[in-house]
Amino acid sequence: MWKATMRLLIACGAAATLVGCASLPATMCLPPSQPMLNAELAFGRNIGDRLGVSDAEFKRFTAEEITPRFPDGLTVVDSVGQWRDSQRGHVVREKAKLVTLVFAENPAKRAALTDIAEAYKLRFKQQAVMVSVRPSCVSF
Repeated sequence: MWKATMRLLIACGAAATLVGCASLPATMCLPPSQPMLNAELAFGRNIGDRLGVSDAEFKRFTAEEITPRFPDGLTVVDSVGQWRDSQRGHVVREKAKLVTLVFAENPAKRAALTDIAEAYKLRFKQQAVMVSVRPSCVSF
């Protein structure tokens, strides 16, 4: 039984890696967990070389752009990130906000992630917003 379970886990892990945003089968989640998607969005706060997106501005952005699309809840964490600026050829380190969203598979919710990222880039003159989506087992 142990070996069969491990083979199944390895096969599912490999398949999820190859497929990308594939959902987990319900049988992979231990009760009371349910298969859902876990999305993380990383929002850089610099505008140019200075901190430009204040806590108040990010709170307003969350209220206007994220919460209406994901009213069931979210988590916001202060963080620090880094990325390579391809235009200037150097590593940029900046304060960031990491937003975690958990939701059932839904094409409209997936599209909402892109809409949120685009709204942030437009509003705060950002080059990019990192969006990562992965299947997960969730219980509340």
